[in-house]
Amino acid sequence: MKWLWMWVLLFISLTASAQSLRFGFGTHKPPYIYENQARGLEYDIVLAAASLGGLEVEPYYAPMERLSMMMRKGQLDAMATTNELNGDSPFYSDVYIRYQNVAVALRSRNLTIERISDLTAYSVNAFQRARVMLGSEYQTMAESNPRYREEAFQIARNRMLYSGRVDVVVTDMRILRYFNLEVHTQVDVSQPLTIYPIFPVTDYKLGCLKQRDCERFSKGLALLRSSGDYALIEQRYEYAAP
Repeated sequence: MKWLWMWVLLFISLTASAQSLRFGFGTHKPPYIYENQARGLEYDIVLAAASLGGLEVEPYYAPMERLSMMMRKGQLDAMATTNELNGDSPFYSDVYIRYQNVAVALRSRNLTIERISDLTAYSVNAFQRARVMLGSEYQTMAESNPRYREEAFQIARNRMLYSGRVDVVVTDMRILRYFNLEVHTQVDVSQPLTIYPIFPVTDYKLGCLKQRDCERFSKGLALLRSSGDYALIEQRYEYAAP
């Protein structure tokens, strides 16, 4: 009977230590996030790190602008794919993933883009919150360019690029290549592209309403990396798109 009570107390303790939190994730952007499919490179990393930190995750998907607004209003416990530049959260975790954003144009446009400020001369479509996430030089360009737009859904960016409705898109190439598989019957994705590597790597963190949640997530992330499981998740999505 004594051992039975010990197991009961242990179970209660473990159950009480896990918190169920509402985590905000952006809209469909494979291979990072497959919306409402409970998978993706970024999704898997966040869920695994949170679990190892003793946090239970209730996913919520929405465009980044809405997620940022919800975080500021306290309607989410945590938000993925953010950092201090976004300024939407009082606390941030350690870096859990990096995106390599680039500027992309049809090669037939023959554009000259050597630095971020050169984008001012062209129509540009980027992901939501890019104007704050990509640094001050980019924000200056965005605010001074009347043909600058941000779009919540990456698939629309692919359509606009290949149909010639925009000069430049700003995106992560893994996302662009994935959505080529979905739009190839609508636009000619065989057209050669020119890639302009004018951005540094973007470090993304988890934004939290409570400092302790970010600390627990960061501890879980450290365990995920040291165990080798982080690398296994990366390998799982290495060939998610050509």
